[in-house]
Amino acid sequence: MARCIQDMGERSEFGAGIGAQPETDFVSALFAPGSLGEIAALVAREAQQRFGCRAVRLVWSVAAAAGEPRSRCHWPAAPLSRAEAAMVEAALARPEAPIAERAQAGWWQIAHVLGTRRADASVVLIADWPQAERVPEAAPGDWREFRTLVAARFASAVELADQRRAIEHLDKTARLQSALYEIADLASSELEMPEMLRRVHAVVGELMYARNFFIALYDAQRDAVRFSYFADEKAAAVDPDEEFPAQRIRDSLTLAVIRHGRPAMGPSSRLRAELGLDADPELYGPESVDWLGVPMVSGSEVRGAVVVQSYDRPGRYNEEDRALLAFVAQHILTALVRRQARGELERRVEERTHALTVEVGERKRGEKLQAALYAIADLASSQLDMGEMLRRIHAVVDELMYARNFFIVLHNVQRDTLRFIYFADERDPGIVDPDAEIPAEQMRNSVTLAVIRQGRSAMGPMPQVLELVGVPTERSMGSAAEDWLGVPMIADGEVQGAVVVQSYDRSVHYSEEDRALLAYVAQHILTALARKQAQAELERRVEDRTRELRDQIGERERAEQRLMYETLHDSLTGLPNRNFLYDALERLLARMRRDPAQHFAVLFLDLDRFKVINDSVGHLIGDRILKEAGARLATCVRAPDVVARLGGDEFALLLEDTHGPEDAVHVAQRVIDALSEPIRIDGKELFSSASVGIALSHERYTSAEQLLRDADVAMYRAKAHGRQRFEIFDERLHFEALRLLDLESDLRRAIQRSEFEPHFQPIVRLRDRHVLGYEALLRWRHPQRGLLLPGDFLAVAEENGSVEQIDWQMFDKTCAQVRSLGMNRGYVCLNVSPRHFRSPALAQQILDLLASHRLAPHRVRLEMTEGALLDNPDQVLATLDVLRDAGVLVALDDFGTGYSSLSYLHRFPLHTLKIDRSFISALELGSDGGGSSGSAAVVRAVLALARTLHMEVVAEGIETSEQCDYLREIGCKRGQGFLFSRARPASEWGAAQPRLH
Repeated sequence: MARCIQDMGERSEFGAGIGAQPETDFVSALFAPGSLGEIAALVAREAQQRFGCRAVRLVWSVAAAAGEPRSRCHWPAAPLSRAEAAMVEAALARPEAPIAERAQAGWWQIAHVLGTRRADASVVLIADWPQAERVPEAAPGDWREFRTLVAARFASAVELADQRRAIEHLDKTARLQSALYEIADLASSELEMPEMLRRVHAVVGELMYARNFFIALYDAQRDAVRFSYFADEKAAAVDPDEEFPAQRIRDSLTLAVIRHGRPAMGPSSRLRAELGLDADPELYGPESVDWLGVPMVSGSEVRGAVVVQSYDRPGRYNEEDRALLAFVAQHILTALVRRQARGELERRVEERTHALTVEVGERKRGEKLQAALYAIADLASSQLDMGEMLRRIHAVVDELMYARNFFIVLHNVQRDTLRFIYFADERDPGIVDPDAEIPAEQMRNSVTLAVIRQGRSAMGPMPQVLELVGVPTERSMGSAAEDWLGVPMIADGEVQGAVVVQSYDRSVHYSEEDRALLAYVAQHILTALARKQAQAELERRVEDRTRELRDQIGERERAEQRLMYETLHDSLTGLPNRNFLYDALERLLARMRRDPAQHFAVLFLDLDRFKVINDSVGHLIGDRILKEAGARLATCVRAPDVVARLGGDEFALLLEDTHGPEDAVHVAQRVIDALSEPIRIDGKELFSSASVGIALSHERYTSAEQLLRDADVAMYRAKAHGRQRFEIFDERLHFEALRLLDLESDLRRAIQRSEFEPHFQPIVRLRDRHVLGYEALLRWRHPQRGLLLPGDFLAVAEENGSVEQIDWQMFDKTCAQVRSLGMNRGYVCLNVSPRHFRSPALAQQILDLLASHRLAPHRVRLEMTEGALLDNPDQVLATLDVLRDAGVLVALDDFGTGYSSLSYLHRFPLHTLKIDRSFISALELGSDGGGSSGSAAVVRAVLALARTLHMEVVAEGIETSEQCDYLREIGCKRGQGFLFSRARPASEWGAAQPRLH
């Protein structure tokens, strides 16, 4: 977590240093290069500004060290509370919906996964959300777009951070290799043993915590331990020459590691308990809170141990440290063995030198031999390239023996080939290509191959050597030698090549001393070759991996560019999309705030009747129409204007640098003309048109959403006025839009507060005005505007889909007030809109409602319009049959004004016909007492039809006594209207008489 916080850098509350000023668009700033902390700060600021959030925090995860789980990071850097951590886990467990908990009045604390493109790279947003009904799962579409953008950006940023950590891991590997080389160099240096080990300690301290560090060597023959190096903060110094018998330190953790031959790690007290060891602070020193020891193994023999420990922090060491220390321990062992060998060599050289002090010549040769051996060891450990190193080794060997003709051969066991990596010959120079591989079969009678096959050296005159190695005839690559010496190069029991010197001078003969020297040189050459090959392989792998990572980073950057393009463009038409348009609008709004003279305009349009075309010819043809429409729109504007597809058949044009409304009007007319031309697809001519709404730039606009909203309102006004035209948004439309918006909000609150109520208008018997029943009419008791009629709000309710909720409130309240109307056998009529009959459950819902209010079915009648019969008649018939069988009667309202066939009266189980008020209001009495208006014939025909079908008739809208008398004279028995009473609340009917005067 510390690394995550450090990566964020020192930032202000809103991400200072990101480089995005308040007017800079969010998408460009989000996809600009930056650290995860900077991206998180930008996202937090956007969430505060766009959605009104507060106390915003973001949590994500990044790759840790190899083999360890991903570490969690958060912004700001302050630690997460326990409640916040719990919300993060809950959100990750259910990423499809936000986790919300009430924080305080008007605010909710939420945790929401912003995206799951990569499960291990998910980013969680924690914030205080401003209001409960706007929790993100109910938020507008821009929240989903916001989530998508943030998820994509975090996924790419986390992957980039993971790649960088992979490079860091490679750097760490390179540092480890460098440290091992340094240890090897120290082992080959001329430093004294204490100084050499002190520097080795310093190298280990750069790789891990090693303030307390010691090296223990074990002598199996003497069963004793000697601490050749000891550095400890709390324990006393130990003499490196002092031997500790195993019996004396039998409860030592170090000895236990040597005995068991495997590492141990953890608190020393726990390790002692696991190993059954007793603690003795005077002998073994104080307990450590973390202890790590690894054995030094040579072949199958444990030669000692390397130990580090900590007194101040538990859990300091991990598996990576254990593997590292084990690796380093083997190099330390190699260094110590080499030092011992070197010490032994020095001792032997000194003895030999002392023995030859009598003879000056012998003494000089001994000194020369000693220097040569040192030089060979140094060259084997140097950083020289292979060719130069071998050339210098040859020069050193040539000073010790006759080596004018000197070559080194490597054997490839898998391919069974030989390669002369170094070749120097005074008679046949350049006879061998050092890069060429020679099949062993071609050299089957070669003495060099025999030395390699047999794994033992050969020396002497050529005939003697041939007999020694069992080769009948030497197959020489060049001139025949007089005297010959070859030694194999052996590693881990496998012969990997040979080193050879030869002489063409009969006076030169090689000795056993020369053989030993050449064997020593051969091993150093083999070590140098192995080291050079390992280093070259490591460098190649690092270079390959670095190149691969760079390629991946480049691919990620190209993917980000493609993602940015796809985010800002429509996939079907290739036009800019809504996000692009929003960015451009915000840029122009910012420009206009700086310079009010910089005007622009927005045109919002959709294709008239596109759904009909799409449904008739198919979506593929519809997509081609949209592409053609986009191409035509692009020809109607000039650079730098923008044509964008917003979705479906909706498009928008952004016109920059307009000089007045006429510029926008001219473009709108060009658009209408261009889209009115027929579109030819697959030999068919398809026709469409466009309705255009225009919104002109104005100082009242503060966001792109407001401009598009007003252009959309103007476009719908153009559709309402006949389509294929344009309208300019003005203050009148603005106020009307605000009024409709307020009305929609009031409607939703009214539903929640149950502000709708039924008013009852009586249905009377005309001959004596006896009340037979009531029709329940919808009224809205608005808290500010008073009592509202359906004409004031019903159209808006039908458009936003709230009319069904209003109807069911009306049904419930009407059934609850039936008994308070003062009727024993009368009925109440409920008006049911056609959209209710689309539901197969309507009949059962009505019956359940009556049962809940304990109303007999005959006390409630339903009124429906002719339009309901045309929309899914089979479903309507099934619903009416169920209601009729249960005893609920149905009346056909507004009869005569629709387009239904009279045959429907036979098909549907209808009980009553209600003559529309438009026919009643036109009735007049003639001088002869008959109706003289054209409506009279219609009314008489309806009455005759009803008598034939045995149906009741109710005349609506009776307002004068003349109308009532005429209806009574032609046989109409029932009616309702203002003549008898206006609709009134149930409380005003409870004490009324059943007869109206």
